Amino acid sequence: MKTTHYGIWTVTFCAALSVTPCLHAAGEEMAKTAKSVGSVERGEAQKAEAMLNRAVDYLQKQGPDQAFAAFNNRSGDFVSGPYYVYVVGLDGIMHANGGAPDVLAGKNVLDLRDAAGKPLISDLLQAAASHDSGAIEYHWLNRADNRVENKTAKFRKVGNHVVVVGYYLPRATFEQARALLDKAVAEMKKAGAGTAFKAFNDPKGGFVRDDLYVFAIGLEDGKYRASGAAPQLSGQNVRDLHDVAGKPIVQDMIAVARKSGSGQVDYVWRNPATNAVESKHSVIQRVDDVLLGVGYYEK
Repeated sequence: MKTTHYGIWTVTFCAALSVTPCLHAAGEEMAKTAKSVGSVERGEAQKAEAMLNRAVDYLQKQGPDQAFAAFNNRSGDFVSGPYYVYVVGLDGIMHANGGAPDVLAGKNVLDLRDAAGKPLISDLLQAAASHDSGAIEYHWLNRADNRVENKTAKFRKVGNHVVVVGYYLPRATFEQARALLDKAVAEMKKAGAGTAFKAFNDPKGGFVRDDLYVFAIGLEDGKYRASGAAPQLSGQNVRDLHDVAGKPIVQDMIAVARKSGSGQVDYVWRNPATNAVESKHSVIQRVDDVLLGVGYYEK
C-alpha cells in the first residue's frame, strides 16, 4: 500500500516555537516550506476533479455508448498515469473502468471490496443515493507503481450512472521508513558525515522518497545537520522543538539515541500532504555524535 506523505516538519503552533529565537526562526522556515508543499493533496484532487469534469461533459454530450468506449480505452484521453475514469450504474454494473477494462467493465461489482475488505461499490452507491457529488476513500492498486495505496475517489451522478475519478496519496509504512534509515546509516558510515549530509539534503539524492526523508541532528548541540524536507534548516537548533501536544520530540529523540542507540519516537504532527494533524513516528539511530531519523505518518 503506497502512500505519499510529503512529510515535512511543519510547525504552525507558535506557542511551541517561542522557546528560543533560533527555534522560532526554524519553525517559520518549516511553515514556509510546508506551505509550498502543503498543496500536495489539493493538487492531486484538482487533477482528479478536472478529469471528472471532462468525463461528465463527454458523457452528457456523446452519450453512454461512445463515452464508455472512450473511458475504457487505456490509451485514450481519459487515462493518465494513476488517473482514470470508471462508471458504475445504480444497479451495480461497472460500465467502464480505465484502470482494468478487461477485468471489470461490464461486470456486476456490487460485492467488490477494496484491499482492506471495505465494500467500496456499496459505499459509493450509498453516497450517491444521498448526494449528486462527493467522495469516498478506500485502498486500491495504483497501476502506475503497482502498489496498493490510499485512494480518494471523487464522484458525480449523471442520470442512472455514477462517474468516478480517484487520486492516490502515498502513505509510507514502518518498513519503508526503516529501510530508508538503514540506507542513510550505511551512507554515513561509508561516505562520511559531510558527504552524507549533502546527500540527505539533496531532493534528488535518493534520501527523499515520496513522503519519507532523512534528517540528522547533533546529539550535543541539538542542531540540524540535514533535513531532506527542508535543507535550509541545516544549522538550526531544534532541541526545544515540541509537537502539537507539547511533547519535546527532539529531546526525546536525543534521549533514545543516547540510551539505546536506536528506537522510535511517537508524536503528533501536521501532515502537509493532508493538512491534518496526525500521529507520526520517527525511527532513529545513532551514528557517532549524530542521530539519524526517518518519520512516517499513521492514518
